Amino acid sequence: MKVAIYSQFQKKKPLASLEVLLEVLQKRNIEIVIEANFYKGILPKIKTEYNTFSLLDASFDFLVSIGGDGTILRAITLVKDLNIPIVGINTGRLGFLATIQHDEIEDAIDNIINKQYSISERSLLTIESSEDNAEINRCNFALNEIAVSRKNTTSMITVETELNGEYLTSYWSDGLIISTPTGSTGYSLSCGGPVITPNAASLVLTPIAPHNLSARPLVIEDTTVITLKVDGREKQHLVSMDSRIATLTNKTTITIKKAPFTIKMMVFKNETFLDTLRKKLLWGEDKRN
Repeated sequence: MKVAIYSQFQKKKPLASLEVLLEVLQKRNIEIVIEANFYKGILPKIKTEYNTFSLLDASFDFLVSIGGDGTILRAITLVKDLNIPIVGINTGRLGFLATIQHDEIEDAIDNIINKQYSISERSLLTIESSEDNAEINRCNFALNEIAVSRKNTTSMITVETELNGEYLTSYWSDGLIISTPTGSTGYSLSCGGPVITPNAASLVLTPIAPHNLSARPLVIEDTTVITLKVDGREKQHLVSMDSRIATLTNKTTITIKKAPFTIKMMVFKNETFLDTLRKKLLWGEDKRN
């Protein structure tokens, strides 16, 4: 087997998990390849030399992300449409995507070797704009959400929204989030959006601090093509694709739809989405219960 290892940070906690992971993989004779920038940062702190990668190819059996959910969101920009399964070791905070804890690393690797896992296919969003933009062109997809928001102003913006070519409304707000089921427990949830199970064929439109108080999150089919045009007092606005940000000129036409590929997340038998909800959101953690 051949495994890719990716992380963003060289802090104590990720390094401790990396050391355990490397030891476990070496014992099981799994070929290890570490992302080049991460390897450069940790090189003085590890004794063994490893091969590195800048770009992935289909020869990898799986990718291990060490960090939080944000690290996995970065990792998908490397995986893209290669169908390489991802598993996350959680050294961050919540960990809806990165679910393996430090003391579970060895068991998780053994489960992968013994094929004691399932694959959760996560849908993504793609974005196109009528304005040529280098950041969007470089990587035009997102696993969690795509959002438009105000830039250098405290004034609200107007987000004119169409679904499949039919006018929906103009949101007068700080912005608008278009979220996948995976992203429903992220930014959208913080803005009052619903939690959606990962395998639901849905998207959700969640306004950010809307001034028209009747504006509520809207769940739509994931086959819907969403068209946005932003206007406001400033000449530009922001578009975020997970953690990546681009600046667009007002009145630019933005088209958002479901991506033609999915991201494959490894899920182990002792994990379920509902169990994760209870643990991470503390559902039922009430003294009265």
